[in-house]
Amino acid sequence: MDTVILEDRPTGDVIVNGRAYRADAKGALIPVEAIKAEHLLEDETVRKVLGYARELSDQVARFKQHTFDDLASFEAILAQQYQGRVGGAKGNKTFMTYDGLMKVQVQVQDYIDFGPQLQVAKGLLDECFREWSDASRAEVRTIFTDAFNVDKAGQIDRARIFGLLRYDFEDERWKRAMDAIRAAMRVVGSKIYVRCYERPRPDADWRSVTIDLAKA
Repeated sequence: MDTVILEDRPTGDVIVNGRAYRADAKGALIPVEAIKAEHLLEDETVRKVLGYARELSDQVARFKQHTFDDLASFEAILAQQYQGRVGGAKGNKTFMTYDGLMKVQVQVQDYIDFGPQLQVAKGLLDECFREWSDASRAEVRTIFTDAFNVDKAGQIDRARIFGLLRYDFEDERWKRAMDAIRAAMRVVGSKIYVRCYERPRPDADWRSVTIDLAKA
């Protein structure tokens, strides 16, 4: 009977009667000596990089948690002293050193989707643009067309829809359409970002302390 031993090492090799096997992408066990040297080197390299990546990911997660804990502790002291809070209603806050050379910003980004009222707004705007002949409104017509053209992911252009709200026309249908757009907006989630900045002197530009690997 074959003796099977699971090796306690990153590769997860299986030892059968003293012979090492490694699973391929289909789950089949391949003798290690039958695998090309370049594939073994690639395997080793990827495992090495992933090992460092996991450690770094854990460090970033701990940093984020410690940051929120430290800022929350500071705010708790302020709340106790002033019976108030730091920052605005959405939680956007800035914390700064006394010399003005370092700061931490906490920002909350809401993810907005649109309800069925948006289709009502589209219908009203269609009526407006069919009747309007004013050339000065051509730009608005372009924004409208682009806003309601879905992209490849089936998403509408939120920024352009928000852009329509900047215009104020006397047509009652336009006003009702803008009301419908506002009613259609709904927050479906939010994400909190922590950004750190520093500068060498008070009159210098802020420099971001990069944590995002893609921007390093």
